[in-house]
Amino acid sequence: MATILTVAIPEIIRHPSAIPTESHTDRRYSPAMEALAERLSQLDAQAEGAIRVVAFYDTLMRRRVDLPALARASAVLAECVAGLRLHGTGRAIRMAPDGRQASTPPAPASTTMPITLDEEEIGTVWLERPGPPVPLDDMLLDRLAIAAAAAAERYGPARTTMADPALVELAISTDSDDPATARALRLLGFAADLPIHVLAVRSELPLDQIATLVCPARPVKAAPLTDAGVILATTIDPARIPASARAGIGAAESPSRSWRQARTALRFTTPRQPVIHYDDLGALTLLTEIPPETARDNTDVAAITHMADNPEDLETLDAYCTTGSLRQAADLLHLHHSSVARRIEQLAKTLRIDLTQPTGLTRARLALTTWRLLNN
Repeated sequence: MATILTVAIPEIIRHPSAIPTESHTDRRYSPAMEALAERLSQLDAQAEGAIRVVAFYDTLMRRRVDLPALARASAVLAECVAGLRLHGTGRAIRMAPDGRQASTPPAPASTTMPITLDEEEIGTVWLERPGPPVPLDDMLLDRLAIAAAAAAERYGPARTTMADPALVELAISTDSDDPATARALRLLGFAADLPIHVLAVRSELPLDQIATLVCPARPVKAAPLTDAGVILATTIDPARIPASARAGIGAAESPSRSWRQARTALRFTTPRQPVIHYDDLGALTLLTEIPPETARDNTDVAAITHMADNPEDLETLDAYCTTGSLRQAADLLHLHHSSVARRIEQLAKTLRIDLTQPTGLTRARLALTTWRLLNN
């Protein structure tokens, strides 16, 4: 006969329905777990937001947007006024969340970030948030600063003709090394592979007006310096320079050397020849190497200096030296050739030069040109 064994069920084993819904352990650790879960949820949201910010600015950089577009997009993303400024431009770009230029007075920046290019600080970006900064503000500004540096390198400080004189002077200075010159040209908006032409200009017209005339469709920058205005352009159309302006055009590829050539060419300009290319001067540039004291002591130059007191005589000699012909000089002066012949005969006596001979005409031309260089 089979024996049936009975085993008593220990009290420690209970049916799940008999287990209390909240144990001592649950009461002890559940608030901490909930806080941790909430924190992880917040971190996930921040990580997702950071990824969106990075992708947002990567898209803007691929689209090669300019500085105002960067500020505008940043303001919309941050939902507050976003601003940026490049050092030396004197101009701040401030955009409101509605995509328009901020019309409100500048508010204190809640968060700022420097713009750096080639390890040099070139400007600042900021947010004008009414309340305290939000967690992603630093990342947003960091990406904005990177994008602004790329835009400044590509387009320059702004799509305007007038530029910061200090930046232009750095680009054409003989004291600047190649990296400094290249950096200045990039900040001015000139790509590394573009040729740079330099003009030295004197005119009563606004310099930016002349710059847009000579180079209407490609990058061009202008700035007034102490002795003349300087125009940097990728192309030049000399025929578009206003007749009232004087301009010298450099020939060298190096901006600093081209600027020296342009200033030299400017010294040779006259009312009848207001635009001169340095390459067209040839051996005449050697006259600029003569010490001023030596030039003034020359007999022929001294005679021209004395003649300059009478503008009519100087104009007649200039017309004759320019054309080498009495009749052509008469046409320039709108006089009868016999009247010009009498004037030239009198000037020859004053200068003690036979102006009818090639040698005498050459002496007069050189003396007149040297006198101009002393006074330009």
